[in-house]
Amino acid sequence: MPDRAAGPLSDLRVIDAATVFAGPGAARYLGDFGADVIKVERPGGGDTSRSIGWRDRRDGETLWWKLVGRNKRCISLDLKDRSDLEVMRDLCASADVLVENFRPGTLERLGLAPEELWARNPRLVVTRVTGFGQDGPYASRPGFATQAEAMSGFAAISGEPEGQPLLPPIALTDEVAALAAAFATMVAVHSGVGQVVDVNLIESMLQLMGPLVSLYGLTGETQERLGAGIPYTVPRNTYRTSDGHWIAISTSSAAVASRMMRLVGLGDVAELEGFEGRQDNRERIDEAVAGWISVRPRAVALEELEAAEVAAAPVHDMADIFADEHFAARRAIAEVDGVPMQQLIARLSATPGSIRWAGRPQDADSADIRAELADPPRDP
Repeated sequence: MPDRAAGPLSDLRVIDAATVFAGPGAARYLGDFGADVIKVERPGGGDTSRSIGWRDRRDGETLWWKLVGRNKRCISLDLKDRSDLEVMRDLCASADVLVENFRPGTLERLGLAPEELWARNPRLVVTRVTGFGQDGPYASRPGFATQAEAMSGFAAISGEPEGQPLLPPIALTDEVAALAAAFATMVAVHSGVGQVVDVNLIESMLQLMGPLVSLYGLTGETQERLGAGIPYTVPRNTYRTSDGHWIAISTSSAAVASRMMRLVGLGDVAELEGFEGRQDNRERIDEAVAGWISVRPRAVALEELEAAEVAAAPVHDMADIFADEHFAARRAIAEVDGVPMQQLIARLSATPGSIRWAGRPQDADSADIRAELADPPRDP
C-alpha cells in the first residue's frame, strides 16, 4: 500500500468515480491535501485519461493519468455487476465525498441515487460534474470542454479581429471546473450536511467572463475579438523583439500606462491621456509600442521595461519554464516517481499538502480497499 501521509484533509475519504479530467481533477486537488481518494474505474480500459495523450516510455502509462491520478488508490469495479455494485455502495457508506460525472440520471439508474446513498451515510457529499448541469434543456447532452468554451462566450472573444474564434489549446475548461468542484465540495463538507454539489463545464467557464455578462445585460454591448488585447487595457498585447522573441505587456493601472507611454515617446500627447484616450487610439499606441520593442533584443527590452516599472514578461514555452530561475526557486515543478509535474496549487504554511505518488496501475489497491471494507476501523 502506498504511504498515506497525513495532511489537512486526511480525515476525508473521497470516492472518485469520474472520468477524464474535470471530475478526477477535483478529486486530485483534495488528494493533494491529504484526502484518501479511492479511484473507481471500469474493468478493462479504466479511466479514459489512461489512454489520452503522450505516454511515459518507461512504462507505457500516459502523462495525463500520472498527473490526474496522483495521490489516488485504485480499484476496478463493474457497476453493472451486482457484487461490484455492492462494493461501491459500501465505499460510499464509508466516504465523505463521491465525485462522479455520469450524464444526469445515470447514477440513479445504477442504483446509486443520492437519496439511496444518504440512507446509509447522511453526511455524504455527492459532487456531480457534467457538461450542462443536472437540469435544463441541455442537461442530457454529452458535455465536453469544447462545447463549454464555444457556448460560454470564451471562443467568441478569442482570436484576431477578422479571424476565426479560437479554442484554447489546453484543457482549460476541465481545469477551471476541477477547481470549482473542489472548492464547492469543501464548502459542502464544511456545512456538515449531505447534499448534491452540481458543477458543470459551461457555467464554470461563464464565471471567467467577468463583467461581460453585466455589460450585455445592461447595454446590449458585446466584446469584440482583439487578438491579445482587451478593451479596457491599452496597450496590452504581445510584441516581437529584434531577436525573434516575444514579450507580453499589460498596462491595467493608469500609472503603468503612463510610464509605458513615456517610454515610447507618447507621454505628452493630450489625446492619448486617460482610459478613453488610450482606448480610442488603440492602433496608434500599439504600433508605437511594437516599433519600440522591434528594434531591441529581448534582454534589452525587458531590462528597460523593468527599469521603467512596466508590467512586462517574456512569452515562455515549456523549455523556458524549466530554465526559469523563479520557477526553480519556487519549486513549481515537482518530480514524482521520476515524472516532472505541477507542484501543489497552493502552499499552506501550517498544514501543507503533498504529492505522494503518481497515478498508479489499474486496480493496484483493490485487495487493501476490500480488506478495509470488510474490517472497518472502530470508533474510539
